[in-house]
Formats: sequence, structure tokens, C-alpha cells
Amino acid sequence: MATIKDIAKLSGFSIGTVSRVINNRADVSPATREIIERVIREQNFQPNTNAKRLKQTMFSPVTIIVKGIGNTFLEAVLEEIQINMYLHGESINVTFLDERANCVAEAVKIIAAQNPKGLIFLGGSINNFRKDFKAVQVPSVLATGNASMLGYDNLSSFTTDDYRAAADAVEHLVQAGHRRIGILGGYPESWPEDIGALRLSGAVNALESGHADFVKDRDYEPCAFSLQGGYNAARNLLRRTPDLTALFAIGDLVAVGALKGLQDNGYRVPQDISVIGFDGIPFASYTNPRLATIKQDISLLAKRTVEDLLLRMNYQRPVLHETIPYYFVEGESIAVRHSSV
Repeated sequence: MATIKDIAKLSGFSIGTVSRVINNRADVSPATREIIERVIREQNFQPNTNAKRLKQTMFSPVTIIVKGIGNTFLEAVLEEIQINMYLHGESINVTFLDERANCVAEAVKIIAAQNPKGLIFLGGSINNFRKDFKAVQVPSVLATGNASMLGYDNLSSFTTDDYRAAADAVEHLVQAGHRRIGILGGYPESWPEDIGALRLSGAVNALESGHADFVKDRDYEPCAFSLQGGYNAARNLLRRTPDLTALFAIGDLVAVGALKGLQDNGYRVPQDISVIGFDGIPFASYTNPRLATIKQDISLLAKRTVEDLLLRMNYQRPVLHETIPYYFVEGESIAVRHSSV
């Protein structure tokens, strides 16, 4: 049986344009409408009537819940999602929450008050989804998190392999000759499946596999995903463990704050200490020195999030759980550490 994606492919138009024709929207040219309707007839395409009825009873726009005030990476993802939603003719509402807030509990309140036709979560604790998401009935997507193990039939997820990517970040430091490497960021009490915990676990595993001298209580400093958090964490860690030659920050904001904290305390980067971040936020290209980092494909993450949500808002489609690629950005903040140094 043909799907909306099939109709889009056969007609040569986007899924959003096909959706607007099916829902009899006025913002489609007559020529485009004629082509799409002809393909629909040829393919004997039948929209899901239950989903269409559900859409017609909902008047509030899609709500995006961003967990992290001032989180530059999530703001970059949000901007890409906004662009994609606009191209599909959809408006949105945005709610920002504190980094430690329960975004699912907040979503339940939003549903009761506003009745949104869909939800997008940027960030969030997997444990909160496990405990509270059963109260959420609208189509939803967790972007930057893996919900595949939860089993909800209305929650898709798109995320980078945070564990593997963090391990790759540390392996770059090990390959550059570093054996005394510290880690900055996150909270030790976070749920094991959350982003911070996954990145910390991946980094620790890479250090142990690379035969680096790492003791968590000595060489790890937790902090918020913020500039100030990274600034304070770098200063605290180097005061406690001054023989470190490199730092892995589990977020670029943490890394940028750490750069400033190191420089204010007389360290030269990368001559005295190397630094690598994670996320690939645009600002990382403008630091001095330019930050080495693991870059997530923000554009693809946003595109897949929007496409999936719009499909499931309009048609009966199964949820998806996909891993978005990442790659290493060399930057200028890593120096080779020779054994004689």
C-alpha cells in the first residue's frame, strides 16, 4: 500500500507539499495540486482517517521542549527544526526548561493546557520518559536521545552514538601521546542512558583501553553544560590534578568555558594542555585556539525529526529510532605529547 513518502517520491514534491494537498490547504499552486492528486489516484492512496480526524480536532501548534537554558547546541538544533517546520507550513511553540527539570512532566501539563498536535523533546532524562511518558498520547520525537529501549508506540528518537563518539574523542588524545587525561562535565548521579552518562562512560572506557592513567575520583570534575560550568570545572580539576596534559569536555560549551579557565590560570592551549569538546557548535570555530571537537550532523538530525513527526501526525506510521552520524573536527586545541616531555 502506498505511503505519503511514496507519493512524494513519485510526484517529485516534498512530503510537506503532499501533506498540504491531502489536507486541502490553500497554499499550493493549481499545477502542483493537479500533479500530486493524479499520483494519489494512480496509486489508490488512502490517508489514515483516524489520524486525519485527530489532526482536525487539534488546534495548538507543535510544541518543542528544550531542556537546557542557554545550551548553544540545543539552540542550534532548534533553529534547524524551526526552518524545517516553516518549509512544511507548520508553526511551533517553544518551551525552555532548566537542565535538571523533568521535561516529560512539563509536557503533560502542556498537553492539558494547550492540546498540541505534536511534541519534540530536545534533551531529556531517559528515566523521566520511562516513568512518565505513558501519560503522553500525542505523536512525539526525542531528538538528541535514544528512546528505542522504552517501547512507546508514539515516541520516535534520533540521536548520535554518544558512547562511541566520546570514546573516539578520547582516542584522538591518546593517539596524540596523552596518558594523563581529565574529563569535564555532566553529573555522576545522572541516569546511565542519559547523554552525559553515555559520554562519560565512553570516555572512561577509551582511557582504560588506551592504557591511560585515569582514576575517576581524581581525574573527573562534574559540572553543568554551560560556559561557567566548564570554567569552574577546569580550574578545580587542574588545582587538584596539575599533572594532566589533556582534557575531554563532554560538551562544547563546557570546553569553551574550560579554555578560558585554563588561560586565566596561566595555561597555554595546546602547548601546556590539550582540549577536545563534543557537539560541534558553530561558536567552536571562533575560539582561540580553534576548538577540536566531535561534530554532530545538526541539519540531518533536525530534518529527520521533523519528517518523522509530520508523517505520524497525519498518518498511522510506526515510530523510528535512528542514529545520526558524527565526525571529528581537528581544530587547533590538541598538541602531540612526546614521551620525552
